Amino acid sequence: MAAGRQEESGSRPAGTGPALLWTLASAVVPGIAHLRTGWRKAGWTILGGYLTLVAAAVLGALAAHGDLTMSAAIAVQGRWLLTAAGISFVIAVLWMTVIIHSWVITRPESPGLPARLAGGTLVLVLCLMVATPAAAVMYGTHTAYDAISSVFGPEPDAHDEIANRWGDHQARVNVLLIGSDSGGNRYGVRTDSMMVASIDVEYGDVVLIGLPRNLENTQFPPGTALAERYPPPHGYTDLLNEVYQTVAEEPQELAFDPTADDPAADTLKGVIGYLLDIDLDYYALVDMKGFEGLIDAIGGIRVHIDEPIPYGQEGAVLEPGSRLLTGNEALWYGRSRIDSDDYARMGRQGCLVKYVAEQAEPTKILTSFQKLAGAAKKTLRTDIPQSRVPAFIALADLVKEEGDMRTLQLSPPQVNTAYPDWKEIQRLVADAIQEQEDRQGPEADVKEPEDAPSPTPGGASPTGGQDADPTHRNDNEVGGSTEWQDYTGLPEPSPTTPGRQVGDDAVSLDSLCP
Repeated sequence: MAAGRQEESGSRPAGTGPALLWTLASAVVPGIAHLRTGWRKAGWTILGGYLTLVAAAVLGALAAHGDLTMSAAIAVQGRWLLTAAGISFVIAVLWMTVIIHSWVITRPESPGLPARLAGGTLVLVLCLMVATPAAAVMYGTHTAYDAISSVFGPEPDAHDEIANRWGDHQARVNVLLIGSDSGGNRYGVRTDSMMVASIDVEYGDVVLIGLPRNLENTQFPPGTALAERYPPPHGYTDLLNEVYQTVAEEPQELAFDPTADDPAADTLKGVIGYLLDIDLDYYALVDMKGFEGLIDAIGGIRVHIDEPIPYGQEGAVLEPGSRLLTGNEALWYGRSRIDSDDYARMGRQGCLVKYVAEQAEPTKILTSFQKLAGAAKKTLRTDIPQSRVPAFIALADLVKEEGDMRTLQLSPPQVNTAYPDWKEIQRLVADAIQEQEDRQGPEADVKEPEDAPSPTPGGASPTGGQDADPTHRNDNEVGGSTEWQDYTGLPEPSPTTPGRQVGDDAVSLDSLCP
């Protein structure tokens, strides 16, 4: 031991200056000061651990660069976030310990006050430089973990399939997208935006089914408390967008599952699934006011506007052209009814879903993850469990790269919102999904050309303008007039409001959205 101490003592640098330099070097290459002073075993161990971490970081960066979807999937899993926070803490503590010990073993044996002050200041600065990024990582992972725990639903039972893939038996996953509209100037919550996204898990094809907020005569599954409270034939006398608030006021009495995180949203999912005769797997509810925070978090959304869209309370206008909308502007793009109607708004909301799906790159998600997580915690609720999030991220990537996105608006004239024929609505939905599936496969013509004409009646463009050929007709024309003319009594053969869909067939969003 005496010989060891003698070797260590004799190996110290001569003077305070060299000791400070070796301490600084140890912050950049941990272990080098220990090797210089004869602590060879400790030095090689520290240096080897450091190089291993560097190699792991390089390999991880290369893997992340090659598969950003995988990186995004990892970033939204609670266990990985906690692991990242723990690793950052341990590395920071060990690194600071190495810096402190490097000064201890390199400083003069009897340092004076100036040497102690210089060494203490340098060690403090170096430790802060190590601790600051580690603290940022821990804060970011804590924020994300807190948001994910708040946003996503509970895990399924152990006997359910929890793998990060879809079961072989599941051809489509169906998600109810709810836009809630609450505010200080009104009572309760109205679900003014309701869409079902039916997604093919093999091909990434999507059918968006838009439900008008003003659908009446809502039917409820037999045997439920809602069906007993509102029996046919008169049944529920409010609009469909009031079902959520009706259940929210009496969840214990009316909810399908009073123990759900959001009994009203869970019940609305069950009601709409019953009305459309499809199994809805999950719901995702976004507060429309908080929606702007989500859009701002990903840097805005680019849309093409053909006609001016009035918005706001002070006469502002979204001008025509290709525009990068802020969160507030995107909110008004999707909710404005000035100079249009509910159904044109439904079309723009479908377009927003398309634009977000196309533009929400994994790189944007990763680079603004903390801001996005904070916004999501305030505005988003879903019953999708955390274990399913990686599968949804991979599915979103498939939708973006290969999927065909179509929309079916359950709006007049094909649907009478005051007296809806639910059997006919179920047929329309089933036909829209089946038609998309019939177009799939290697031999099927699954894509429409980008310059395909709009499928709206009378040859209308996506913005309602007419074809250059005024004699153009289509299958919706009956007895010398179009379905739109028969419904409205107007001379125009098709709607003149952007995004307004008419016809029984699902419409390609590439055609409907400018």
